[in-house]
Amino acid sequence: MILLVSEAVEPRLLQGFPEGVEVAFLPKEGPLSEKALQAEFAVAPYGGGARRFFAELPKLKQLKVVQTLTAGVDWILPHLPPGLVLCDATGVHDIPVSEWIVAAILGAIKRFPEFRDAQREQRWDYRWVEDLEGATVLFLGYGSIARATEKRLAPFEVEFIRVARTAREGVHTWAGLPHLLPKADVIVNLLPHTQETDKLIGAVHFAQMKPGVLFVNAGRGKTVDQEALVEAIRARRVRLVTDVTDPEPLPEGHPLWSLPEVFLTPHIAGSTPRLFERGFRLVRQQVARYMRGEPLQNVVTDGY
Repeated sequence: MILLVSEAVEPRLLQGFPEGVEVAFLPKEGPLSEKALQAEFAVAPYGGGARRFFAELPKLKQLKVVQTLTAGVDWILPHLPPGLVLCDATGVHDIPVSEWIVAAILGAIKRFPEFRDAQREQRWDYRWVEDLEGATVLFLGYGSIARATEKRLAPFEVEFIRVARTAREGVHTWAGLPHLLPKADVIVNLLPHTQETDKLIGAVHFAQMKPGVLFVNAGRGKTVDQEALVEAIRARRVRLVTDVTDPEPLPEGHPLWSLPEVFLTPHIAGSTPRLFERGFRLVRQQVARYMRGEPLQNVVTDGY
């Protein structure tokens, strides 16, 4: 079985695959090798290499499975021909993204962005700050990242409200949002972008939130109506810490660059040095399952 990976992948990450697996490389430029053209299983390149991968997809006649190193798959779904199995990287980003969320919450309630601005201006900006203890944190989207975040927030003695598309024990559906949103001090958006979630959070929902709520977006920018978000911030109903925007990159002059009570990072929550170690650990497990004829993990259906 031939596994196709980007030529940028470090050799140390390509150790430990089952016997019978041959690795072929997707070059930055130039034609694919004959071996690469016979690939059955491919790891979608991260970042800029994706465009090259999409361009070569029609030539990969033997391809059966595409494995991403990202949890979200909205960026790749439109480019895949019918019949391919797509698997996401659920679990790979749990640690770094949950750490980012905790840092985002703590930094915001302790007013670190404002104090940093004051420091640059050499201004002693004394003010009171908030406690995290006793706060209610609502998750929009309850998967592995939300569970990892809960684990890290639990020592702060906070309460949790969980909302997802499917009801299960301890988890509400979106239909309950009108009654649940007013209870939250912090709302963490972890929704993937699908047709169902496009601009799911809008003006009606922001109006239902507790005034001054902290909205933390580590999901996708397109799940939130950006115009409604900007208006809610201007009305001082919402404070925002976000790792994602719509569009990305955020264009020059966009209100989110300069509005008060906004802190943003450029989609870096999962970008840590150990990303590829964790990602290729999953790839090895998936390839082994494929070779044994076992069901693959993280198979994407309906955009998830």
